[in-house]
Amino acid sequence: MANDTPLDRFKAVLGGTARALADEPEVELAYSADAPAQSGKHLKVPMPARTLPAEQVAEARGFADGFALRLRLHDAVLHQRAAPVDPVARAVYDAVETARVEALGSRGYAGIGDNLAQALEVRTKTDPIARARNRAEVPLSTALGLLAREALTGRASPQAAEAGLSLVRDWVAQRTDLSALALALDDQRAFQSLAAKMLAELELVEGEQQPDETDEGGEEDAAEDEGSEGESDDAAEGGAAEGEVEARGEERRSEDEQGEGEEFDQDADSDMDGEPGDEGDEGMQPVRPPRPRDDLSPQFDYKPWTTQFDEVVTATDLCDADELARLRGYLDQQLAHLQSAVSKLANRLQRRLMAQQNRSWDFDQEEGLLDAARLARVIVSPGQSLSYKVERDTDFRDTVVTLLIDNSGSMRGRPISIAAISADILARTLERCGVKTEILGFTTRAWKGGQSRETWLAAGRPQQPGRLNDIRHIVYKQADEPWRRARQNLGLMMREGLLKENIDGEALLWAHNRLIARPEERRILMVISDGAPVDDSTLSVNSGSYLERHLRQVIGWIEQRSPVELIAIGIGHDVTRYYARAVTIMDAEQLGGTIMEQLASLFEQE
Repeated sequence: MANDTPLDRFKAVLGGTARALADEPEVELAYSADAPAQSGKHLKVPMPARTLPAEQVAEARGFADGFALRLRLHDAVLHQRAAPVDPVARAVYDAVETARVEALGSRGYAGIGDNLAQALEVRTKTDPIARARNRAEVPLSTALGLLAREALTGRASPQAAEAGLSLVRDWVAQRTDLSALALALDDQRAFQSLAAKMLAELELVEGEQQPDETDEGGEEDAAEDEGSEGESDDAAEGGAAEGEVEARGEERRSEDEQGEGEEFDQDADSDMDGEPGDEGDEGMQPVRPPRPRDDLSPQFDYKPWTTQFDEVVTATDLCDADELARLRGYLDQQLAHLQSAVSKLANRLQRRLMAQQNRSWDFDQEEGLLDAARLARVIVSPGQSLSYKVERDTDFRDTVVTLLIDNSGSMRGRPISIAAISADILARTLERCGVKTEILGFTTRAWKGGQSRETWLAAGRPQQPGRLNDIRHIVYKQADEPWRRARQNLGLMMREGLLKENIDGEALLWAHNRLIARPEERRILMVISDGAPVDDSTLSVNSGSYLERHLRQVIGWIEQRSPVELIAIGIGHDVTRYYARAVTIMDAEQLGGTIMEQLASLFEQE
């Protein structure tokens, strides 16, 4: 239409292109500031600015093209049937399949390839691979997805991932030949067979799956050797491999508890519907474990393998005073421009809170604040002494607030910096209003298991050992500690090597129990996190939803049976699927304002 803006015309064209590319007239394309996602035929992509900057246009096109290609070229049922049970192997399997779909869809279409590359650039910037310092920190799903893409398309990986890829490139090349995947680019079933072989060569399928791996690998080798005799043989061998994987999944479910089996089936159904984001299937968050069902099986029993190596420490236990001062200075310098904005929000919160306090005074006191209303009588009768007033102690709903901050590796960079400065300003603001504030953090002592895993290995690797890492809970500020004494401690979050993995359920219980022990009448617990609990050592030897199920169990108990008021803020990830009272922000820059608004709404409730 004549009155349409360039942005309106762009939306119309992109929607039509997505339907044509997917070969599906019922595809619906929506635009949002939230994370890009696909649910069946409903696609959600980033909204470009009105001026249509070239990078944002390419980004929206890239996500739309990727989702449309997946609708056309990906069989979700076939993919689910052959998927490995192990969560790490599953994430790699999903990422490699995404590389196949995008390589196949962009073959012969340079524009589509460029759009997909731009969307990949956006995803990679926030992926842990961009911050990896050693091989243990590199998420294998992201790395192998990028390496497979290089092998299938010949395109270079995003610059942000190069440092991380260099840490694992040689290790992968010594164990498997990713170029072999190109032999089955057009055949998903045969491609799955080659992907299963790759997982076996990288030793990502092990433990309970080992007895089947030899046969499966043999069949895949046979399929590869007979490739010249026709695609029908490849498909037959791929079907055999698929059958074995499916049988292996059924055997695993029969060995696990009944509740877990039901959960796995529901996850499978959701995957068949093509809903992304729950696992690594769409390449959005490949390192996250599968989403569990909402209701918890009564048979589920979470346990740590050992608590011998767990620790609750203060910031001064981990860092000396000089280094804390240096780190605090770095934090202040890095966020100098942000602090004024958050301070304005804090002042607004303070005014809103103070307005709710009924202030009362005792007059005619010997000391205190000068009572200006009674100065007139001193002027009339100079012999009168000055009158002072003292504000009575007020009970502002007798409240304590705990801020529990995710200190996992995925928070590294801007999210953890903004979380630290927001916590700092929040503590200062609430202290002025007479509300006590506690600031806590949670992470693990090591990547991929520490001394807990060593003792498990020494014990002969018993089945289903439970949590298999050493947790580290950090007290940055105690509730009764003045803000000025704890200010330096928040700089610890900037320390290199502090942020590792996150076991949210136990951290939530720890923070909750500290609150319950407090004498205040009202207790508020605010959690700041960027996603689901992840600990590779635990998830590699338990069910893929082990940590998530425990988190849901803890949240359900607190929300339904505890006097503690629980609220959560998710950074870049939807936490509303866990918490009844939650908000999700896509940009860490919004964190300060979101914290203030959520707290203000809590205090304003009747």
